[in-house]
Amino acid sequence: MRALLFDHHLEYTESAPLPIPPAGESLVRVSLAGICNTDVEITRGYMDFMGIIGHEFVGVAESGPLAGQRVVGEINAACGQCEMCRQGHRTHCSQRNVLGILNRQGAMAEWLVLPDENLHRVPDAVSDGQAVFVEPLAAALEILEQAHIRPTERVVVIGDGKLGQLVTQVLALTGCDLALVGRHPDKLIRAERRSVQTRLESAAVQLKGADVVVDCAGSDKGLALAAQLVRPRGRIVLKSTFHGSQTIAMTPLVVSEVTMIGSRCGPFEAALRLLVRRLVDVETLIDAVMPLAHGIAAFERAQAPGIMKVLLRPGQ
Repeated sequence: MRALLFDHHLEYTESAPLPIPPAGESLVRVSLAGICNTDVEITRGYMDFMGIIGHEFVGVAESGPLAGQRVVGEINAACGQCEMCRQGHRTHCSQRNVLGILNRQGAMAEWLVLPDENLHRVPDAVSDGQAVFVEPLAAALEILEQAHIRPTERVVVIGDGKLGQLVTQVLALTGCDLALVGRHPDKLIRAERRSVQTRLESAAVQLKGADVVVDCAGSDKGLALAAQLVRPRGRIVLKSTFHGSQTIAMTPLVVSEVTMIGSRCGPFEAALRLLVRRLVDVETLIDAVMPLAHGIAAFERAQAPGIMKVLLRPGQ
């Protein structure tokens, strides 16, 4: 099986073992896989993961209850028995494994395996190019599951990359006073075309006093900037995952009684509904679709200035 894997360095192979689904799991033939910042961070040591990477995908189920249908999949495989699972918090299962991130081979391959319960059928109205965004779009929607954003509130998103763009589109649906902060004028203009105000990081101080700040920067600088922009008793939503540690003084946040909310995976069905109803635009975020055999070059391109989403096509 062709696959892109990380074993202290990124490599392409045509001899990865074909996954065999155990009872209760389905084999999926991958049509498209997306490169996200978490994948890049894994190649820098994040989560100490070794194996086939990738967790954003759309494919066709070859076995299980959805056999023959296009599917996307939730990335956390839960045990269903631990206390967190019994409380309904399956993404925080103490025994979970995570597609392409923790103890489960990932999506940058011709085939993958996931629990039947993790798979969602892709409606005919949603193209493969849109469906591959369901996982990050669901992550953006998780913010609204955790924090009620009022239309009268001022909200700032930090980070003009792929996730920041999706979060901005989702939060714009609330009618809030929204701004996107980033470092790249060519990326910020994408949000401006949707009538979202933007600021370069160097001018972000103009947005000080925000009710809610969402950190999608993907580095330790995001939280530091969020702490400067949030008002007393405001909220900071943390979306960044990266290899490294934070070095921010916490006392000012304590004194200002700022609420900090960690935010990760979200609702797939809601993300699919947004795509069906054309309430978000994801296809314009695609900058390249490359064969899996060119995966190493694809990772390099995904990290180039101004580039948004790079997709891999395992069938090529």
